[in-house]
Amino acid sequence: MTSPANPSEVTRDRRNRGVAFVCAGVFVAMVGMSFAAVPLYRLFCQVTGYGGTTQRVEQYSDTILDRTINVRFDANTSGVPWEFKPKQREITLRIGETTEIAYVARNNAPTTTTGTATYNVAPALAGAYFNKIECFCFTKQSLEPGQTYEMPVQFFVDPEIVNVPELKNLKTITLSYTFYPNNQESAEGPAEG
Repeated sequence: MTSPANPSEVTRDRRNRGVAFVCAGVFVAMVGMSFAAVPLYRLFCQVTGYGGTTQRVEQYSDTILDRTINVRFDANTSGVPWEFKPKQREITLRIGETTEIAYVARNNAPTTTTGTATYNVAPALAGAYFNKIECFCFTKQSLEPGQTYEMPVQFFVDPEIVNVPELKNLKTITLSYTFYPNNQESAEGPAEG
């Protein structure tokens, strides 16, 4: 016959199991948060303009100011075999005025390649006031071997930018794109966007 367990041992075993369950729960929650961190950060940046993330809008500005601002354009690639550059390096526009510019990409690879563009604005605080209506960066782009493709960007600088004390003397905004390879190659041709 076995003797009944010591009550202090039973209590200690329950506590140990409780601690083990809490540790396992914390571990599962941390793994889940690590997978959610990137999409949540991207959403936060898009909503707030944090880190120079531009805003995506559906309509044009209804206010155009007499004040002008310069917008510079930058183009980079990281891992895609493309030549990628803006058609013009800088423009001057009125704040609130909708403007369309274009970037040009050429695939130098012997195969079809697909890329996705990331973007930001400098200074970072201005990202919340840089509104894009249409942009190639909203979709992935596929280019055939040797194909050159013109990619438009339609945007305006929100007139509210003049009410931000840190940006009241801002004369130039830089819009920068970097193309990265897309893991799923496609031979469908350039994506519209």
